[in-house]
Amino acid sequence: METPTKLSSFRSQLAFEAKLHRDSFGSSRVFPSDIQRSSSKSSSHFCDLEPEEEDDDDPTLEDAPEETYDVENQKPVNVMIALPSKRDQVQPSKPARKNNGSRLSIILLDQGLFTVYKRLFVLSLTFNITGLVLAATGHFSYTRNRAALFSIGNILALTLCRSEAIFRVVFWVAVKLLGRPWIPLFLKTAATALLQSVGGIHSGCGVSSIAWLVYALVLTLKDRDNTSPEIIAVASAILGLLCLSSLAAFPLVRHLHHNVFERTHRFAGWISLLLLWAFIMLKISYDPKSKSYTGNLGTRLMKTQEFWFTIAITIIIIIPWLTVRRVRVNFSTASGHASIIKFEGGIKAGILGRISPSPLSEWHAFGIISDGRKDHMMLAGAVGDFTRSLVSNPPSHLWVRQVHFAGLPYLVNMYERVLLVATGSGICVFLSFLLQPCRAEVNLLWVAKGIEENFGKEIKGMMNGHPKEKVIVHDTAVFGRPNVSELSVSTAKRCNAQVVIVTSNPEGSRDVVNACKKAGIAAFGPIWDS
Repeated sequence: METPTKLSSFRSQLAFEAKLHRDSFGSSRVFPSDIQRSSSKSSSHFCDLEPEEEDDDDPTLEDAPEETYDVENQKPVNVMIALPSKRDQVQPSKPARKNNGSRLSIILLDQGLFTVYKRLFVLSLTFNITGLVLAATGHFSYTRNRAALFSIGNILALTLCRSEAIFRVVFWVAVKLLGRPWIPLFLKTAATALLQSVGGIHSGCGVSSIAWLVYALVLTLKDRDNTSPEIIAVASAILGLLCLSSLAAFPLVRHLHHNVFERTHRFAGWISLLLLWAFIMLKISYDPKSKSYTGNLGTRLMKTQEFWFTIAITIIIIIPWLTVRRVRVNFSTASGHASIIKFEGGIKAGILGRISPSPLSEWHAFGIISDGRKDHMMLAGAVGDFTRSLVSNPPSHLWVRQVHFAGLPYLVNMYERVLLVATGSGICVFLSFLLQPCRAEVNLLWVAKGIEENFGKEIKGMMNGHPKEKVIVHDTAVFGRPNVSELSVSTAKRCNAQVVIVTSNPEGSRDVVNACKKAGIAAFGPIWDS
């Protein structure tokens, strides 16, 4: 048992180490060490604060691998994190790590059964199912005769909901129209929730397109004398590919096998588009009376709605690929666990970008850090095969999409006072708001482990030079893990924030959002399929 003298000496040593840390980083931006520890459990995510399970008796603990979470690929990975020595500290026992199934339940269920995303999904599906029922019962003859058109229309809608170029414009318009002081706050938060959840429309229209195509095929088979085997075969192939894409996007498959989902979605979509063109050409040129195909399609194509819908789908899909370029990049090592990728050209705050080592196989999204003038950069943590290669063997060139896309952080410009909450590498999507002018009054709370050790001097330097009441940094390697939810609520109240935007792991984001809403503060965080 420790004697009082030893305990007093130990406390003095801890206080002295904390003072050294405050002096080296800026005490005005670090919360005191007596903050209550969070009651929420940590998770295996790159934005995590500390590992869930540790063995204090293991002498190799300082170099033990920490299981983190690949944000892009949605799967657990291992990355070496240098942990502070705890030989002389008595640590409370921690609960066992959650399994992968628990993480899936957090992502899909704990965000709520009646989220805006799920409401939009149900609304889209209900609207289409109502039309199908009316058509099948003979109360809507137009849909009965144009079932294939409604299937193509749903494909157009779901493509629009995933067009980064179009939604870049939509986000810009939303900020211009709603980013005014006299606009009621509830309209701004409603718009934010809607723009963040358009994936619900995408999913709902995807399922609906399959339902309409099944209905169209049933009608065609009943009247097969007026069609051709080729038309039925092509329509059946499109149906099979749509079903394959939907199954690959099923949450369990997408969560556990993200690469399978991404490549299936991409290549099945492209093949479906080619078959859709074949379907339209065959259908328009087929003469049921002579049971043969005729020429002179030009005039008939121009008068066909299916043709114009397919033209729109094709343009929307092609646009981002026209902007793909292979560019030279510069790397600087933030730490042994992360690197900073630098590109030419300034980017506005709140914008995200995609990079790839091979554009046909995979794309990875990153938050963009920029002062808005000459260049921009991305922080890549070594949490997956691709990001690990960026740290260990940085390439001289990468493929990029020059049309960057707007995400939830971009909507900061819609509000007057905002609190940004980040854990771990989630800071990268918010740093631009510190480096360039912003119409909103921004406050930042960052909770991370080993600021300089894991994120490098350059990232640490970006946090300096800001008023102490605007930027708060809590290094868990020094002060331990705080209750991020309570800390977020108290900080939001202190700065009178209209809204809180958080970037963390699924559990952390959920806890912060729920705590803020319980306190009457609007809050938003990453959702499963934003």
